[in-house]
Amino acid sequence: MLLGVGGLVLLIVAVLYQVVGRYVFNDTPTWAESGAVLLVLYVTMLGMAVGVREASHIGLESFLVLAPASVRQAMEYLIHALVGVFGMVMAWQCALLAESVAAYKIPTLGVSEAFKYAPPAVAGVLVAMFSLEHILALTRGTEVESAW
Repeated sequence: MLLGVGGLVLLIVAVLYQVVGRYVFNDTPTWAESGAVLLVLYVTMLGMAVGVREASHIGLESFLVLAPASVRQAMEYLIHALVGVFGMVMAWQCALLAESVAAYKIPTLGVSEAFKYAPPAVAGVLVAMFSLEHILALTRGTEVESAW
C-alpha cells in the first residue's frame, strides 16, 4: 500500500511538471506523459491487489447472505479460489507479454516496454497470494485482519 501511495505522489508530481512545462514555459517535457501513464498502471495494479487483500473488491457474494451457512462457506471458498486462479493466469500471461516486448524501448522514457506489463504480473501474484490468505482464514474460521 505504501508503494501505491508513493506512486500516486510521483504521478501527481509528473502531471504537475507536465502542466507547468506546457502552460508556463511552453515547453512540454517529453517523458512526463509516458511516465504518468506508466505510474497509473503501477498504482492501479497495486491498488487492485490491495483491494483483494482487504476484501473491498466488487462483492461477488451479494446473494450469499440469503443462503444457508454450509452453502455460503462453500461459495466463499469457490469465490476466493476463482479470484486466485484469475490472479495466477494474469501473472503468467502478463509475464509472457513482458518477456515478449522486453527488447523494445518506450521512446520517451528509454526503458523497456516490459515495464508496462510488469505491474499486472506482480499484481497477479499478489492477488493469488491474498486469495490463498483468505482461503486459509476461512479454513481456520477467522477473518483476514485489515492492514489499516
